[in-house]
Amino acid sequence: MFWRVLRWVGTTLTYTFILLTVMSLVMENSGLLKTTSVTQPEYEVSADQAVRFDDVQGCDEAKQDLEEIVQFLKNPHKFTELGGKLPKGVLLTGPPGTGKTLLARAVAGEAGVPFFFMSGSEFDEMYVGVGARRIRELFAAARQKAPSIVFIDELDAIGSKRNPKDSNYTKQTLNQLLVDLDGFSQTEGVIFIAATNFPESLDKALVRPGRFDRMVNVPLPDVRGRVEILKLHLKNVTIDPKIDISVIARGTPGFSGAELANLVNIAAIQASRDGVREVKIKHLEFAKDRIIMGAERKSAVLTEESRRLTAYHEGGHALVAYYTPGAMPLHKATIMPRGSALGMTVQLPEMDKNSFTRGEFLAQLDICLGGRIAEELIYGAESVTSGAHSDIVKATEIAKRMVRYYGMSEKVGPVQYTDEDMILLSSTTKMVIEREMKQLLLSAEERARELLVVHMEELHRLSKALLEKETLDQQEMIDIIKGNSYDKNNKSA
Repeated sequence: MFWRVLRWVGTTLTYTFILLTVMSLVMENSGLLKTTSVTQPEYEVSADQAVRFDDVQGCDEAKQDLEEIVQFLKNPHKFTELGGKLPKGVLLTGPPGTGKTLLARAVAGEAGVPFFFMSGSEFDEMYVGVGARRIRELFAAARQKAPSIVFIDELDAIGSKRNPKDSNYTKQTLNQLLVDLDGFSQTEGVIFIAATNFPESLDKALVRPGRFDRMVNVPLPDVRGRVEILKLHLKNVTIDPKIDISVIARGTPGFSGAELANLVNIAAIQASRDGVREVKIKHLEFAKDRIIMGAERKSAVLTEESRRLTAYHEGGHALVAYYTPGAMPLHKATIMPRGSALGMTVQLPEMDKNSFTRGEFLAQLDICLGGRIAEELIYGAESVTSGAHSDIVKATEIAKRMVRYYGMSEKVGPVQYTDEDMILLSSTTKMVIEREMKQLLLSAEERARELLVVHMEELHRLSKALLEKETLDQQEMIDIIKGNSYDKNNKSA
């Protein structure tokens, strides 16, 4: 009896479990268990601290384009009474870290209007129609708070080009965005701003006039912009009054605003680790070198012969840079290993350059090959090391651009040859191009060799000083080259 009862209870529980499981699956797939009353506070006005145009530096042209948006939000009747219409949408484009989101916040902060912020990836989920619904609710919330600003970051996540082969449900979010942009009237006082790093990937229907009437490019800052950005981030940092910010700005070409902010933060942390009360120029230089090349490899075990060879290599670069016409001014030389490099010679441009003359390119070739020639003169051709690999790569790239892209070869002429063109060229034309590139490099080697032979005494002095101090600044290198005395005991950081 006992076993019969036990078997009956077990069978009943098993069938009950199976029945409940099937019923729950049916109800879940039918949507009866989905809760529709829960609403997420994703369309509330952004509560971040107000940003003004003074907090955005390095993109003056972009700020000028957006200032009239601010005036429209403050006084829309000024523009509409004469029949003029302000753009409905503004698309901010540019590399990452240049301040596109900060600019959008600055527009809202200057105008004193509500700011709605969302990322493009927040609209779509696994359920069909969720993205389109969120677009409708976001724009409805913006209309209720008008005048206001709607900002969508990473617009390419939902605004990429449509493909006829795509399923209809994959286009619903973009289609709803197109409809809502067309539904705006000029009197509603709602400005739509979006940002993307890939404007070429956006759908043409999205960027046409009437939706995005204005494209504002936010480029990487030039040297003046970098000076202003550094000043902005150094306001809250205790710095040495003797610091020349322009030196750091000139040595950071291609840095975005975000990278410059990171540079200041690393410098402040390093100053704190050193136990000093203010950030000095050596801390900013340390931060710059760390971002560009990586951390110092102080634990690296190097033989004295390897350090001596590196010192002659960097001394060769420095001497050729100092004596070659058209070369950028020297900034510093070091034999402290960083990243994959055992040493480095840094030149500092006076201003950002967008174009170079043939003489300046030839000077760059001479400097690139100066280190390898110095090794050859001191140790012999059989003892040249692989440390000049990166120099040869850079020199070859310069020679290739001179011959194939810039028309700086008489035999090749002012003709461009891309990598695709090289496949289709005849063997004779390829040989001419290769011969011209090789001739440029061999001529650079010969000029560097002649210069270093003449100034061999200065090369020995530079190498000895680098072994003693590891890092030399511009004035110290000039003093050593001229035979003047310098402080041997004050090691640079």
